[in-house]
Amino acid sequence: MKFGYARVSTQKQNLQMQIDALEKHGVDEIISDKISGSKVERKGLNNLLNKLRKGDTLVVWKLDRLGRTMFQLVNLLNGFKDKGINFISIQDGINTSTTMGKFMFHVMGAMAEMEREVINDRVKSGLESAKARGRQGGRKKAHSKEKIDTMVKMVSDGYSKKEICESMGVSRTTLYRYIKEAEYFTQIKTKY
Repeated sequence: MKFGYARVSTQKQNLQMQIDALEKHGVDEIISDKISGSKVERKGLNNLLNKLRKGDTLVVWKLDRLGRTMFQLVNLLNGFKDKGINFISIQDGINTSTTMGKFMFHVMGAMAEMEREVINDRVKSGLESAKARGRQGGRKKAHSKEKIDTMVKMVSDGYSKKEICESMGVSRTTLYRYIKEAEYFTQIKTKY
């Protein structure tokens, strides 16, 4: 069976141009989404992926309709290849049932791998640079050291966790995290 997938990023945009191209390409069924391609949870795409079987063909108007990043696209296309599903991108001239289409798929895979490595290198370099300047990564604490110390002292003074959470305006999870951190630092101080 030949499936078509069409996607636009917002509700205000129109799918008709893509639908016309897919119908012209002879698809049996068209599934669509009106949501950003950066969203992982796309109902239409998930529905389509559940329908695809070995020997089926998926047709899109353009690659970026299927996914936003090379990494996303290559993961999807690898899944299609593993399941014996052909893929056609009309505007990009990709058809994985042809020799040239298979070649293009391998080139895309190499590009996605390079994209991942470049991103990893940038992140490592940025972290090393920040560390050299004395900066630490991670989120800043939502509460001051004084407030955290007060909460920990209230625990040791026998207040219930519920009372502490209500009076300090924090969740139980946050309180438990601060208690755990305080116990860890206390252990280190008494150890050395």
